Amino acid sequence: MFLIGAALVAAALFFIIWKLGIGIASKGSYSNSDSYNTTAWKFADMVQGGVLYPVVRDIDGDTIVADVAGHDITVRLIGADTPETVDPRKPVQCYGPQASAEAKRIFGEKTGDATTTGVLVYLDKDPLKGDYDKYGRLLAYVRMLDAIVPIDGIASSSDLYNDYMIMHGFAHEYTFLNQPYEYQVQFKADELSAKKAHVGLWGKCPTSDSRG
Repeated sequence: MFLIGAALVAAALFFIIWKLGIGIASKGSYSNSDSYNTTAWKFADMVQGGVLYPVVRDIDGDTIVADVAGHDITVRLIGADTPETVDPRKPVQCYGPQASAEAKRIFGEKTGDATTTGVLVYLDKDPLKGDYDKYGRLLAYVRMLDAIVPIDGIASSSDLYNDYMIMHGFAHEYTFLNQPYEYQVQFKADELSAKKAHVGLWGKCPTSDSRG
């Protein structure tokens, strides 16, 4: 009986410590390396359609952090892949800094004691995709309140950030393991248009040097 009682006490202590750990971790901010953390906390069930979420910051061109019910949630774009700038496993790739700079222009930066950038976005999940990628990041379409105003002289634009980055040559269209997604046809067509016009990375980088 003594051994059983001791085991129950140990189990209870472990549960309390585990819960405290989640509470602390879920309130923390993501660093660049956390974007690739397989133990990232998951809050997809809190994300609702038609709700605006504050942007905490951008990580790179295809990944942002949003405030969802007080939690900093890492969001990975569906269908778009920008050249890498923060992946510790890879060197900075051609046109990656430009893609990251465009993300920062669009989403802004925190100032003073602010906890967010002041930009609000919709996070649209895709019924054809799972909620998370293999790194625990929420998969979503990031929709702005209005069409994004381009600065490269190209008239085409969209309120869908994923598509805007493809249109303007900051991102490749990205189909993961041949799995379809809602805007796949549109994104592929917009990538082809950008490629033909030598826009962005298509006019600056060898293809093999800019795939994320």
